[in-house]
Amino acid sequence: MSKTILAVDVGSTTTSVVIAELSESGIVEVTGHGFAKSQGVKKGVITNIELSSRSVKKALGDARRISGNNISVATVSLSNAYVKSINSTGVVNIPHKDISLKEINRAMETALYNANIPSEYEVIHVLPYNFKVDDQDGIEDPYGMNASRMEVNVNIILTQKSSLSNLSKAIRTAGLEIESVVLNSYASAIATLKEDERQLGAAVIDMGGQTSNLVIHTGNAIRYNDFIPVGSNHITNDLSMALHTPLQAAEKVKTQYGDLLNTSTDVIDLPVIGDEENHNTISLEIVHSVILSRVEELMALLERSFSRSGLGDQVGSGIILTGGMTKLKGIRELAQAIFHAKPVRIGYPRTLGGLFEELDDPEFQRWSACCSTGLVSIRSMRLTMHDAYSTTSKRMGMPKRI
Repeated sequence: MSKTILAVDVGSTTTSVVIAELSESGIVEVTGHGFAKSQGVKKGVITNIELSSRSVKKALGDARRISGNNISVATVSLSNAYVKSINSTGVVNIPHKDISLKEINRAMETALYNANIPSEYEVIHVLPYNFKVDDQDGIEDPYGMNASRMEVNVNIILTQKSSLSNLSKAIRTAGLEIESVVLNSYASAIATLKEDERQLGAAVIDMGGQTSNLVIHTGNAIRYNDFIPVGSNHITNDLSMALHTPLQAAEKVKTQYGDLLNTSTDVIDLPVIGDEENHNTISLEIVHSVILSRVEELMALLERSFSRSGLGDQVGSGIILTGGMTKLKGIRELAQAIFHAKPVRIGYPRTLGGLFEELDDPEFQRWSACCSTGLVSIRSMRLTMHDAYSTTSKRMGMPKRI
């Protein structure tokens, strides 16, 4: 018997809803999708519950019509704007010498208990990145091992209770119940990282409309995450002001002439703000300069955050870029130069059955992961640190209902 999954991503520019079916064999097939322009959301933060709920309702209605399914329980992505993370350690004795899931969960619960969590924050994920069994460090999967003592290092991701409550209200006002919440940068990592990248360590940069997220995945778990309130819409705003043209025209210029590598001496005619009957003649050299300046600024901020993490030496497989801004020509080459020749690739969402062509795009990688994270609530599997959908992730990494 198949299981229906509903994924919701309330982004700064686009609200996305996808419905998928999970077969008994674990195959996910997309059956419906819907998109709406986000309202009441600014730089990843909900600023108007009623307006953001309307966006969810519109996208949900389209997805339901296409799929023919009125599912009302959702997995929802949470913006990095709401969160912070802390590290903690848990140690337990193994009374029967064999490590079972009970002992693993007990160690993680001890790590959570030992953490200094502010009262205004709520735990979203508890992600184990290292186990120590007796005197053996760097254990990836302690299940079934014989030991008298086990230690676990975890990365605890927290969110402000008020922000989580606002997101919950917006989703529920749209007629949905929330089954689980997943950090959107965590979802991006799940959607884009390949198995060898997870083992070697990688940084995933998700560049959206108003925000950009950076997560570093090492030790088979997220070790670092950061949020920068700059995205591709800022390029549009810069072009609008520099060229004195309406935002809609500036967006077309960005998508049509957004090239970070090549310059052109050609000129284009653009309407004037407030007087669209008249046009200005603009050199594409100016367009190139404006776009390059903003992207270089963003990349420099991301590189600074990457350096602050102190995990650069553990990122063996390099940088994965995803999100709508990756459509700019030459962004991979620019990132490679700014990140000191680290390998860089563009990350696409993992392929799902029934994936409609317009969804097979870095811009929509989070909902792909949200569909996949729906597996957590319906699979029962032994813990494997290489597997993002492990039993431990189900219990501690993928959060509770809200």
